[in-house]
Amino acid sequence: MTISTRGALAPAVLVLEDGRAFRGRAYGAVGETFGEAVFSTGMTGYQETLTDPSYHRQVVVMTAPHVGNTGVNDEDPESQRIWVSGYVVRDPARVPSNWRSRRSLDEELERQGVVGISGIDTRALTRHLRERGAMRVGIFSGDTLADEETLLAKVRRAPEMSGADLSAEVATKEAYVVPAIGTKKFTVAAIDLGIKGMTPHRMAERGIEVHVLPATATLEEVYAVGPDGVFFSNGPGDPSTADHAVSLMQGVLERQTPLFGICFGNQILGRALGFGTYKLKYGHRGINQPVQDRSTGKVEVTAHNHGFAVDAPLDKVSDTAYGRAEVSHVCLNDQVVEGLQLLDRPAFSVQYHPEAAAGPHDAAYLFDRFVSLMEGQRA
Repeated sequence: MTISTRGALAPAVLVLEDGRAFRGRAYGAVGETFGEAVFSTGMTGYQETLTDPSYHRQVVVMTAPHVGNTGVNDEDPESQRIWVSGYVVRDPARVPSNWRSRRSLDEELERQGVVGISGIDTRALTRHLRERGAMRVGIFSGDTLADEETLLAKVRRAPEMSGADLSAEVATKEAYVVPAIGTKKFTVAAIDLGIKGMTPHRMAERGIEVHVLPATATLEEVYAVGPDGVFFSNGPGDPSTADHAVSLMQGVLERQTPLFGICFGNQILGRALGFGTYKLKYGHRGINQPVQDRSTGKVEVTAHNHGFAVDAPLDKVSDTAYGRAEVSHVCLNDQVVEGLQLLDRPAFSVQYHPEAAAGPHDAAYLFDRFVSLMEGQRA
């Protein structure tokens, strides 16, 4: 990615790997960037989206037409930086308005060197991605502009998301501790595969001291913190490449320590149990996905960010090396597996984001379910 900062009125072009192009104006930094084109259906929470490490190497198209209305503050980021490779909006706010705003969104994108484009028909682009599937894309502005044939060749040389091993690129390099809020009740080792800041906070609210460990942590390092439970986080990339995380989780399952995984962690549990994973056509991204908890029959509106899913049977209990397993949650839009649980050991996972800082909060009970597993194991 190359960048400069020479004005938001510069012409820009977005080129998809299938040859379709959209022309607009530069938004944020001026230059070129590449990634996988995906769309997010959330109407709010753009700061959380931008700073979610799961979006590493992705160019995010916002389906909501107006973006940046509330500016950027210093309280809502989910990590220390913006992770998206590029950003696509239709009508950026000209003047942000919110009492917590410290700067405009385009200023923040420019400050962090994120190349974006505005003023294009994001509805048409989203429909194209739904019909053709997520694909490689490039955004070009300033001195990087050239004829579309040249730009298309650059896009097609960019790496694909399938086969990408990215979690170690976004995870912490050093372990750190998020203390319990109030009385400490439990200790959890959280494997950072691209963890969001709100996740250990949600556990801390429940009296959990969270030891966040690098993606490269060994089983010995996990148990050196004396965990009552082990958590596997969200993260970017293709789960078929995450052999270390799968092996680590299998070690936890063998010890029968209470285990909870979300998003990438759900895919890791799927692989640890012997199920396959596959790439979705265009994925689930946004904060309005309907999911049914099959144990209660209740439907939750949930926050998602995933392009891969677990291939597990919906209609039966499966026998695995760690006992019986079943699909616990399912997406009502397309019947994609949204959760797994073991029936003979204390382990479960979901494909979505119960921490959901920008909302909705229907799935917050899952952290309580994790606490109940640890209470049961202690008893």
